[in-house]
Amino acid sequence: MKTIYTNAKVYTGTLPLQQAFSEENGVICAVGSNAELLQTCAEGDQVVDLKGGFVCPGFIDSHMHVLNYGKFLQNADLSQHTDSLEGMLAYVSEFAAQHPPKGNEWIIGRGWNHDYFTDTHRMPTRWDLDRISTEYPVVLTRCCGHALTINSKAIELLGLTADTPQPEGGAIGIVDGQPDGIVLDNSMNMVYEAIPLPDKESVKQMIRLSCKALNKVGITEAHSDDYESYPALPWQLVKEAFEELEADGTLTVRIYEQSNFPTLEGLKEFVAAGNNTCVGTPMFRTGPLKIVGDGSLGARTAYMSAPYADDASTCGFPLFNQQELDDMIGYAHSIGMQVAVHCIGDKSVDMVLDAVEKAQKANPCADHRHGIVHCQVTRADQLQRLVDMNMHIYAQSIFIDYDSHIVEARVGKEKASTSYSWKTLLQGGLSVSNGTDCPVERPDPLRSMQCAVTRRSLNQSNQPYLPHEAFTVQEALDSYTIHGAIASFEENGKGRILPGYVADFVVLGQDPFQTDAEALKDIPVMATYLSGKNVYSA
Repeated sequence: MKTIYTNAKVYTGTLPLQQAFSEENGVICAVGSNAELLQTCAEGDQVVDLKGGFVCPGFIDSHMHVLNYGKFLQNADLSQHTDSLEGMLAYVSEFAAQHPPKGNEWIIGRGWNHDYFTDTHRMPTRWDLDRISTEYPVVLTRCCGHALTINSKAIELLGLTADTPQPEGGAIGIVDGQPDGIVLDNSMNMVYEAIPLPDKESVKQMIRLSCKALNKVGITEAHSDDYESYPALPWQLVKEAFEELEADGTLTVRIYEQSNFPTLEGLKEFVAAGNNTCVGTPMFRTGPLKIVGDGSLGARTAYMSAPYADDASTCGFPLFNQQELDDMIGYAHSIGMQVAVHCIGDKSVDMVLDAVEKAQKANPCADHRHGIVHCQVTRADQLQRLVDMNMHIYAQSIFIDYDSHIVEARVGKEKASTSYSWKTLLQGGLSVSNGTDCPVERPDPLRSMQCAVTRRSLNQSNQPYLPHEAFTVQEALDSYTIHGAIASFEENGKGRILPGYVADFVVLGQDPFQTDAEALKDIPVMATYLSGKNVYSA
């Protein structure tokens, strides 16, 4: 028994748009005109009138953090309260009063951005957070996830002093001979490891919350980095949580796990347990080895080949040295495991390309699909090298909303002129998928697509940044559909509305091809379907 959907505007992956399609047992059967599809109607078939709705393949966010997003939804959302330091502190104080910590619990929040503060332009410190409480620990993470601040109680619990060793690839802020509460990149692990760990049921609840929110914005698949969401939590427990949700039918987003392992030893143990790229089920599969190569532009911890233009005292820093990258990427490549590496600074891109080049030389592979996650600050020579090495690009177009205001000041005019150059890479023949890095940004694909097309902030407060790098609407849609499928080796059965492809699709309230570019973000998601089953209705 099949379902026939009529009176729609169906984007199959090519133009022109079609009118109708049918689905049976979770698979697309046919696509064509209303008359053609209705002709196939048999006894018992269902006909659904979509009343002019726009249909496209389900959105694939090709880099985000599903478990972390569920955690974010349970804690203090600072992203809506980052206009000022005072306003943020007032909100967290109110949140703490409404959610008083019990026992050894912490007050946790994420989403502040000191560049948006109107009353000061610095990061918050321990003394700011002490105004929330000195009785229980407080940790507030920057929107980028590469910097956080803790209060004095947390510093006391951690035993931090001016003599605490500074870990490689991280930093603990020191002012006047004592910690100021600001903790960067690798140093953040010591903070997260001190926070009480959730049990498996709590992990499952966070995943459920996340999936529900993702379905609401049309997402049917996430390429998700989850194994380091709680560094002290065994990856086995997280994997079991996903698998148990799949077994009971409550996992409503397909997961391609970007498997984050910070050590070669941990990676080898993971592989020895039978895990490798594409191993799993249609709902939960192991994806690439995920490596975080450097920090963020906003926190000035992204690793640059020259000092920051607005802070000559730093180039940022790598989170791994070259030998560590060579070893981890070389091992993964040698066993046929895909690799996806977070790189925001151009020096970090150099290091990863060098490591992939060495791995390829030792074990040539024509279709490795190794990729650069973010691929933000790049030089002209690197753009050509990325093309020559056939790297996959995991773009985050939504970053244009904020970064377009700061990138030239951070890295200088010359380097800014060749950065965030995803259209150039697409035209060079590379696959460029899209995502939000959620919870760094809201997981809404249409907001990201608007930035891809307009190349400026969502509130239109600035001129387009490198307008020649703008995607067409079709390229923006493809970056969230077929290119996400390419990233997971599934382009022959996912990311299109074509016969034989999985019936993951979204119904939108407006046709993006007929919508003003500055209003793409306002298009409503009317319904989301996973394997032909409705998982969200407006």
